[in-house]
Amino acid sequence: MAAVRVRVPATSANLGPGFDTFGLALDLYDEVEARASASGRFQVEVEGEGAGEVPADESHLVVRAMLAAFESRGRQPVPAEVRCHNRIPHGRGLGSSAAAIVAGVTAGFSLLAKEGDTPDRDDVFALAADLEGHPDNVAPCVYGGFTQAWATEEGFRALRLDPSPRIRPVVCVAGERLSTERARGLLPEAVPHSDAAFNAARAGLLAAAMTGHPEVLWDATEDRLHQRYRASAMPDTAKLLDALRDDERLPAVISGAGPSVLVLTDSGAANPVNEDENFVPVVGSIRARAGTHWHVRPSTIDPVGVNVSISRS
Repeated sequence: MAAVRVRVPATSANLGPGFDTFGLALDLYDEVEARASASGRFQVEVEGEGAGEVPADESHLVVRAMLAAFESRGRQPVPAEVRCHNRIPHGRGLGSSAAAIVAGVTAGFSLLAKEGDTPDRDDVFALAADLEGHPDNVAPCVYGGFTQAWATEEGFRALRLDPSPRIRPVVCVAGERLSTERARGLLPEAVPHSDAAFNAARAGLLAAAMTGHPEVLWDATEDRLHQRYRASAMPDTAKLLDALRDDERLPAVISGAGPSVLVLTDSGAANPVNEDENFVPVVGSIRARAGTHWHVRPSTIDPVGVNVSISRS
């Protein structure tokens, strides 16, 4: 009998100009435990986010991803008792659905693995991205760090890069939820060529800023493709974003589809010897701008991505 424990990080996608491409793994985690069950059916127990709201049977997103993993291997489903310890907020633009899918795929592959083996990350990414339908959150959830993902005729691909150690993310978690489907529905079918060219330049600059030149993050996080089109669905987010960028001159972006806000601070900008002397006042400024409606959470970048342990009895 196999027992699997999977830990998956929250993620922030887009990072301003990198729509459906860039992603960042954060130090906030969901944990999933799956144990082969003798009952012949799936049972789901949820603690934390989503408890009492999400299904407790095979329609649960983690279980659906597990079933997809079994099917992809041509194997019969392994009924399991699944426990979800959720800390990633739902519907806030922090990759909760990608985390559930990555956790389920990893758990499914792990239950099928030979003793001593663990699932291949590339296999997890390929299936999880297909199930999610876009790879921007899945990539950092699987690989950790800062990622770029794209689609080819053969499927989705991703590249993991080491972010600059000077970058200290601060997440402003919104009090309300916004569905990704609604946020995507606000985007136009076409944009002006000048806006596309603007974002292409900023996306290239952001890759450089994230990996070695955080001093240009403010310019690098400008966006014309998606954020302003979604503002009507999250006016509080738009207001906070403007205050942080225009008044505080901080590189703030909408996290994923929103409504949370991510600030990519450069902790070594003013004092590279003692980074906290710069970081702590910046967090104070963010909290002052956000007020009580937002949960302001200083974070770090998760370097690992999905983590799994397997025990057998």
